[in-house]
Amino acid sequence: MLLNQFLLLSAFLFCTGVYGVLTRRHTVLVLMSVELMLNAVNLNLVAFGARWGGPVGQVFALFVLTIAAAEVGVGLAIVLLIYRNLRTSDLDDLETRSEEH
Repeated sequence: MLLNQFLLLSAFLFCTGVYGVLTRRHTVLVLMSVELMLNAVNLNLVAFGARWGGPVGQVFALFVLTIAAAEVGVGLAIVLLIYRNLRTSDLDDLETRSEEH
């Protein structure tokens, strides 16, 4: 397979993630969109690593995976705390409730 095919797939995944971040109102869906963008970056890293040989792209992809796992853990903990205090996880509703308090 050509490098261009992987780059097009990665660009599609990244654009889908950006669209999800910009249009979704539920915080869990926004976190899922961020994960989709990180997976697109991982695909780029592995594709370029395979193109030029060597495991550098795969090593960087593992670093991105560990950071993504930490981001999910912290993000979901924040979402749960917000939901426990405000009884909502809608981003638009959070903005109006934060102005009230």
